[in-house]
Amino acid sequence: MAKAKNKTIFVCQSCGAQRPRWEGRCSECGEWNTIVEETFTDGSGGFGGKSNPRSWVNTSSAGAQVLGLDKSLNESRMGRSFTGIGELDRVLGGGLAESSFVLLGGAPGIGKSTLLLQMAGGLAKNGKKVLYISAEESINQTASRAHRLGIKTPLVEIASESNMTLILDLAEKSKPDVLIVDSVQTVFVPDVTSAPGSVSQVREAAGQLMTFAKKTKTAVMLIGHITKDGNLAGPKVLEHMVDCVLSFEGDGSSHYRLLRTLKNRFGSALELGVFEMSGLGLKEVMNPSELFLQERSQNRVGSSIFCSLEGTRPLLCEIQALSLSSSTSFPRRTSVGIDLNRIHLLTAVLDRHLGVKLSFNDLYVNVVGGLKIDEPSVDVAIAAAILSTDANKPLDADALFLGEIGLTGEIRAISFPEIRIKEAMKLGFKQFYLPAYNQKHFEDQSLLQKNHVVFMKSIQDLARKI
Repeated sequence: MAKAKNKTIFVCQSCGAQRPRWEGRCSECGEWNTIVEETFTDGSGGFGGKSNPRSWVNTSSAGAQVLGLDKSLNESRMGRSFTGIGELDRVLGGGLAESSFVLLGGAPGIGKSTLLLQMAGGLAKNGKKVLYISAEESINQTASRAHRLGIKTPLVEIASESNMTLILDLAEKSKPDVLIVDSVQTVFVPDVTSAPGSVSQVREAAGQLMTFAKKTKTAVMLIGHITKDGNLAGPKVLEHMVDCVLSFEGDGSSHYRLLRTLKNRFGSALELGVFEMSGLGLKEVMNPSELFLQERSQNRVGSSIFCSLEGTRPLLCEIQALSLSSSTSFPRRTSVGIDLNRIHLLTAVLDRHLGVKLSFNDLYVNVVGGLKIDEPSVDVAIAAAILSTDANKPLDADALFLGEIGLTGEIRAISFPEIRIKEAMKLGFKQFYLPAYNQKHFEDQSLLQKNHVVFMKSIQDLARKI
């Protein structure tokens, strides 16, 4: 038998591009000093390689099946397992889908392992078998954490292993409904000679786990590290391979955590879950709108309320603005939670159409609670907060501001205004500032009769009303 030959390639650790020789700058992504030499064995196993056959791998080709004619395909339904955590089920699109391949990313110490251990306990209560593999902690460390969270069930098995071959052997013997691997950057494929966490290792490990998930109908969840920029570490192909990408966010000084969906093949990619970290693990926040408004200041100068739509969830949040005379020739523009370019745009519109001179003032805009808002419908709330702080005039406590502002000063329509208004009414809001175009599309006219609704066509209408 011919001896396998070792081959050397140079791989970019940022984008995964392969080169026959070393380069100082990757010609694909443009990053400097990211090319690393990696050695692999020709004909070795791994994703796309000639790996040893396993019992769960179907080596025979089933052939293509005709959609609409095959009875089994017409009657098939994708099964879902409830995790016992309502916020997590919401973000996953209604539960953990069968055969799904999910990646959970987040900063160190944010609570990723805690969340998945609690998920394992919830799945066990629903009769699902879970295998939790930790490549970063010993069995005793994982067991201690599980006991602290109150998880004591024979349906949850734990192991400490980083060798991908042994991990798949454990999964093959255990036959779990859900496999959890913590984390994908610390496991390694023996046939790949590069260090764990490299592009080749991450790609091969994820490829083998994806094959295992699809062939055995086992849901696989991976924990992934993030870079200093907040992006998921590893090659971009990892995010393309998985079915769902979740991001666990939060400020280290705060005990609140936000779980966002960045990609989901089985549900909405805009969902948001809110948790509170406690000594007994993560607790669900059932009414996040009330949470983000509970510490609102009584002095409402420069403070407006906006209702963001995170997937199917309406979420009320506070927009704060502060304007003061600048001591420099170049006034500062600072924003937290909102794109700074949008602040520049709105200040230019206010200057041109309302004569609000902010060119000599420092301006600070903040979304309270660590939220990040990308919706253009937040424009009216930002403008109201800026007008309030500029005139030193407080806004009404029960007023909600919605609408997008164009460069010509017009206020454009928003999506789903009725859902946002109903959420605000639960918390006692009675005044609503909306774009005039939304008036003709209201299906529930009783909302307009029960509340004081102001329809606006331009920012001049906004300035007159407040």
